[in-house]
Amino acid sequence: MLFHRDIDIAAPAARVWAVYSDIEGWPRWTASVTSVTALDPGPLRVGSRARINQPKLPTTVWTITAIDEGRSWTWVAGGPGARSTATHTVLPLESGGSRVVLELAVRGPLGWLVGTLTTGLTNRYLAMEAAGLKATAEAGDGGNRVD
Repeated sequence: MLFHRDIDIAAPAARVWAVYSDIEGWPRWTASVTSVTALDPGPLRVGSRARINQPKLPTTVWTITAIDEGRSWTWVAGGPGARSTATHTVLPLESGGSRVVLELAVRGPLGWLVGTLTTGLTNRYLAMEAAGLKATAEAGDGGNRVD
């Protein structure tokens, strides 16, 4: 099952990337995340892991499997019978703004069931993440959470 959300942001891609790739800062700008702990020091890179707590979901460790610095990263998390893959992409626009594309794929023997049971929550969380990132990047000040 694939979930998708994109949003245009009136801020340069470099600023959007700086906010988005600061994963431990996510709880400041989205209520869909209560805490993020980077488990490996340094910048995002293949193999980096982060423990994420979200309301109504179990604590999950995500591992980065691909990164295109300044443009996108993909991370994965597994659970019994399902594997989630999330891709975060920041695209520069000719206007000087950016487009952010958020994708979450839930696969595996129970992927369809897990995706179906969490569809409403997943769509709400993607919308919250997109709106919070937009508000924070456009404010240009580190921002505050948008509920």
